[in-house]
Amino acid sequence: MKSFQHVNVFSVEEAVSTLKDCKGSARIIAGGTDILAVLKDQILPDYPEVLVNIKTIPGLEYIREDSSGLKIGPLVKLADLVSSPVVKENLKVLAGAAQTVGTPQIRNVGTVGGNLCQDTRCWYYRYPHSIGGRLLCLRKGSGPCLAATGDNRYHAIFGGRGCFAVCPSDIAVALLALGAEIKTTGARGSRTIPVQDFFNPLGNALEPEEMILEIQVPNPPAEAKQQFLKYTIRKPIDFAIVSVAVLVVMEGEVCSEARIALGAVAPGPLRATEAEGALKGKRLDTTTLEEAAGLAVKEAKPLSMNGYKVEIARALVARALSACL
Repeated sequence: MKSFQHVNVFSVEEAVSTLKDCKGSARIIAGGTDILAVLKDQILPDYPEVLVNIKTIPGLEYIREDSSGLKIGPLVKLADLVSSPVVKENLKVLAGAAQTVGTPQIRNVGTVGGNLCQDTRCWYYRYPHSIGGRLLCLRKGSGPCLAATGDNRYHAIFGGRGCFAVCPSDIAVALLALGAEIKTTGARGSRTIPVQDFFNPLGNALEPEEMILEIQVPNPPAEAKQQFLKYTIRKPIDFAIVSVAVLVVMEGEVCSEARIALGAVAPGPLRATEAEGALKGKRLDTTTLEEAAGLAVKEAKPLSMNGYKVEIARALVARALSACL
């Protein structure tokens, strides 16, 4: 690992100022479960010169409930999401997603902000520099997407443009189904970004001198049923092959609202809006659920080796909806 400067900051203002002064050569570190692996393998052509430690900022590790919903600080540990009574009671889908991340050791140090901002797991992108030299691609500034014509078993089946890597965040999928927003702050002030707009084909919407300040989750509809399902090769530790978060509101035997979010199939979590529309105003019998599941993957465009993800996504949507009922 190359040497770098480690800077403790004690306020959000100091963190933003440090990032700005470093002019793009600094990265934030919190739990460190992703950034340290990136640095050790030297996968990036431009090595961060400074790591800005935000764990020393007081007051960013909170879960607060108010009349509008839940406010979550970026330094909240994933394990705290799992154990929080208010999250388990009101945001079951979020607690379920957090529970599936990594191992207990990772959940005890990994943060909500870090899970949202973690780098892609594409094996071409993460190829270690020590084994024949790092592989360049569009996500690193130049070159083609090697997965497009290579081994793309775990890559995007929706929305790949220049890069077919998928978003690895599990909690982003749950937050999308919950209609959450991400509040950020930076040199140009604060802004609030809907979860679906936070991700793009080459990463996320954060500017070099910007950091996550809060995750804002509105109260879900009364009596909403929620479910998170995740398919992996090795259940305890792997990143998702496909994940699904659903929220369903019933009025009697008729569905009045449905939200379906897909994970690990696109550059960011993806709402299956056509499938949602097929459920609203209908009785949710087996035929209706299967129809919605089919519509959820209708626009999928798999690559040469990942067509199997279409069927997994369809099956998970049907199972998650059925579990809500």
